[in-house]
Amino acid sequence: MATFAEALAVKKRIADEMLKNPKVQGIGVGYHDPKKRKKGAAVVLYANAVSTKALGLTPKFASTSKGKTLEVPIRVVQTKKIRCNANYRGRIRPVIAGYSIGTQRLSGTAGLIVASAPSGNQRYILSNNHVLTSPINTANRAETLQPGGADGGQPGTDRVGHLSRFVRLRRNGSNLVDAALSRPVRNSILSPRYATVGRVPGHVTSYRVGERFKKVGRTTGLTFGRVDSVNTDVQVNYGSLGVLTFRNQTVILGDTPVSLPGDSGSVWLRRADNFAAAVNFAGTQDGRTSISFPVDWALSALRVRVAQPASQRTKQATDVKSSPRSSAYTRRLTAKELAGIKVIRSSGKPKK
Repeated sequence: MATFAEALAVKKRIADEMLKNPKVQGIGVGYHDPKKRKKGAAVVLYANAVSTKALGLTPKFASTSKGKTLEVPIRVVQTKKIRCNANYRGRIRPVIAGYSIGTQRLSGTAGLIVASAPSGNQRYILSNNHVLTSPINTANRAETLQPGGADGGQPGTDRVGHLSRFVRLRRNGSNLVDAALSRPVRNSILSPRYATVGRVPGHVTSYRVGERFKKVGRTTGLTFGRVDSVNTDVQVNYGSLGVLTFRNQTVILGDTPVSLPGDSGSVWLRRADNFAAAVNFAGTQDGRTSISFPVDWALSALRVRVAQPASQRTKQATDVKSSPRSSAYTRRLTAKELAGIKVIRSSGKPKK
């Protein structure tokens, strides 16, 4: 039986080679059998194939550790091409998380209402770069519309803010997050609530394989999912930007569609207590696979926190019940990784 640490060591060794296979969409670490966890960990391949045999692979990878040879099993999850989501529904004031947001060109989801750290005086909308920038990945001070343009939102009339800052997506090299903030025309146009849920008390700094999540997205509404793997490297098709590589992502599976066009930017909450956990930014064509990253990464890079009602601002909570030494958990970014994330501030006149 393989441990998560052993599976992660194998994944790191073979990831680059596996991602060169056109049938392979992602590689991560999860349970050998999610229904029988006592079987231990495995390398999980998300691929357009039904088995390791169809990929020309053996069912296990050999690995040497401390002078001993061990075998780490491979689990194949049949998966179609992974693509980023940005599609596009009603007007709501004040704006809360879970509803359509976007630019004149398209719509995604307002993932969270966040606030400047540590003061909390300035509120923002957290979503994806490819939802709030126009054109994608540019620093134009794009109008933020609610609802987004693909849902009938009109410049001026439906303007709720402008692009404030975003994490630059890299065509070459690897990416960790697809995140951006919109600064509202006034704080009062945003309410620190989450559709159907209410208040989000804070965020988790880590979560593990097998955890149960829920979220509200512009297209799929309230959905539920399970963390299938962490530390997953994926290739995501960004259209005009090409296919981009993302490292150490989280794959969340649903029994029904959980990530369809228009759900980009939506934030997964932990089912048990509504703490924010992960940001959805891409998915498969059937919608049952969400590609996400820890919300802690975006909040740290953009220097914001989950916004709270004025009466509860001092009660902001961050869950730290994690096991950072376990490879079954996501981890916080290192200082070096955080410094390597390029945050761009919007510039110039508003983009119309």
